[in-house]
Amino acid sequence: MHTGLRGLTRLFARPARRQVLFDVSAEVSAGECLAVIGASGSGKTTLTRIMLGLGTTDSGEIAYRGELVSHGSAGMRALRAESSIVFQDPYGSLDPRWTVERSVSEPLWLRRRALGYAFDEVGAKTVQALARVGLDPREFLGRYPCDLSGGQAQRVAIARAIVNEPKVILADEPMSAIDVAARVRILETLQSIVHGSDEKTSGAGALGDAPGERPALIVVSHDLGVVQHIADRILVLHDGCVEETGTTAQVLGSPRSDYTRRLIEAASL
Repeated sequence: MHTGLRGLTRLFARPARRQVLFDVSAEVSAGECLAVIGASGSGKTTLTRIMLGLGTTDSGEIAYRGELVSHGSAGMRALRAESSIVFQDPYGSLDPRWTVERSVSEPLWLRRRALGYAFDEVGAKTVQALARVGLDPREFLGRYPCDLSGGQAQRVAIARAIVNEPKVILADEPMSAIDVAARVRILETLQSIVHGSDEKTSGAGALGDAPGERPALIVVSHDLGVVQHIADRILVLHDGCVEETGTTAQVLGSPRSDYTRRLIEAASL
């Protein structure tokens, strides 16, 4: 009997905690794209979740716009209200029962009063966000996720992420689930979100038309080809530690670490 109880205790016992990150320090500024790269298991997802206040740490501090981010704090409330996420799998992040219009407008409806938007402004900003990612609102507002290609679905997910003009955007492997042709358009969209409008998107109501309004973008990616075109700075993680960090030109052009050099060689840059 005692042996059986001990067996049940072992079965339902919590797994032992394992430290994932070690003395990691990172920061990202408005209008800047920080890419977090590294092999699987290096701690990329854990770090970015912590940066957005979605995970906790045993020590250290997270600050957002000068306010400490902790459970129930003003900094946490501000970060949650002013950040958004683009997930790796667009079909998994879009409700299959909802039209594109409902999915994209949802963040606005949730915070309409706080943002001070009238009912007609929600519709206008939904249309604007779709145009911003290169989708014709007249064609796509009434569609469902099952009617979209992978690239179209990811652009809808990006439109939803930018519709409420967040200050911080996390894109977690945003290109991995789509074909090469769609990547070009999505890459252009992400670039213009952070660095401002270009000829193709000017007049579409882009985020970042004024320098003070440009969001910070954190990209988690194993695709160094994407990283070299979009990132201002790169943070390389290896076994939970910062292997090196610097501007994109420094890290990819003159890597200091053997580990970073191996990543670059594997990507054939």
